[in-house]
Amino acid sequence: MQFELTDALINQILFSMEEQDIEHLLDSRRGVVIDADLIDEYEEDEEADEIEEDEEAEDAGRYIAIPEWRSADGFRLMEGFAASLRNPIVREELTSALDRGRGVFRAFKDVLSGRPEVERLWFAWKEREMRRAVTDWYDALREEWGLERLGEEPDETGDLLLEDFRFRAAEAGDEEAARRLHEVCLAEALGGADPGRRRPKMEELDPLRADPWPLAGVAGRHALVAETARGDFAAFALAVGAAPLFRLLALEVAPEFRGLGVGEDLLSRMLGTCRSFGGRSLVLDLPACSEAFARVLAREGFAPFETRYRIDLDSP
Repeated sequence: MQFELTDALINQILFSMEEQDIEHLLDSRRGVVIDADLIDEYEEDEEADEIEEDEEAEDAGRYIAIPEWRSADGFRLMEGFAASLRNPIVREELTSALDRGRGVFRAFKDVLSGRPEVERLWFAWKEREMRRAVTDWYDALREEWGLERLGEEPDETGDLLLEDFRFRAAEAGDEEAARRLHEVCLAEALGGADPGRRRPKMEELDPLRADPWPLAGVAGRHALVAETARGDFAAFALAVGAAPLFRLLALEVAPEFRGLGVGEDLLSRMLGTCRSFGGRSLVLDLPACSEAFARVLAREGFAPFETRYRIDLDSP
């Protein structure tokens, strides 16, 4: 029997799919999910005068098994989520949790409970994938009915994730946290140097060495900050200059918040800030250790302007 797959019905099916110790059936005539073991009681409760003769003729196909969802499906879902994360720290923590012999599901949840932003992303990912399983099941039924398949729903995961961050203009009180993050990023750049060559000194890599702090309160300096819903300092961006040309000196994201779209959103907001001050161009140096960010720059419309090389003159 044909039925409409409404959001309310999808939610019923999703809830029932996770009750793996109970067999559920969809009553396609009433559009509700029921316990298969209670079907006799369910039918006895129906009013006899509500059942028309033409409906009785269709009762043979009235009850439909909902999509099967096993523990193995849940495990594969967790594996897929962990592999999809671009943040290496969280990815490794979740992968280690999944490699445990026992208590895998609890270990996975424990990792997420300490990272609310990633946990929210997990819930959105899980719902999206399970809804996809439901729509695939429904599409198969529609093909049996001689109908076209439904299109996929738009992915709103990124928008949901960024709701967990607040973006604002930098304040004087942000400088200490920004300095600590800056030191972390510089140390990473040093660690990424070619081990066969002399490591550059910190001051050689520091793009802020010619433009000392503070972040805020100085004309010609524009700084933005991203923080979590809990108030944790997550990232900052700093641009200097005046119309028509600005230079982005820093765009740095704390390691635990990378891969969540924070840097890309912060860059987009900084572009808007520079435009509001009459800027027509923004230039930046992209460190070799951050080349993956070039894809983000391309999406924002950046194009290569020049390539900077360096050589150690004191090396053989």
